[in-house]
Amino acid sequence: MLIYERIREETRAGRGPARAIELGYEKALSAIVDGNLTTVITAGILFVMGSGPVKGFAVTLFFGIITSVFAAIFVTRLMVVAWFERRRPKTINV
Repeated sequence: MLIYERIREETRAGRGPARAIELGYEKALSAIVDGNLTTVITAGILFVMGSGPVKGFAVTLFFGIITSVFAAIFVTRLMVVAWFERRRPKTINV
């Protein structure tokens, strides 16, 4: 959601569709990483301080966050760029 809002902001600022997509992903990256980094740190603390099932939860949480960030940044960008390359829209309705 954050990525699409950034793309919308860039579109409102008068950027073309390709540049709006590029800048939207660039500007959203730091916020996404920052927001999920705290959860990764929490998973590390749980792993170090916990025992048994808590360590298992920490590992699951860590891999879940990494997978989520990967999907949010790289997979969606790949899909949006592929769509843009195929359709070449003059405007983006986000």
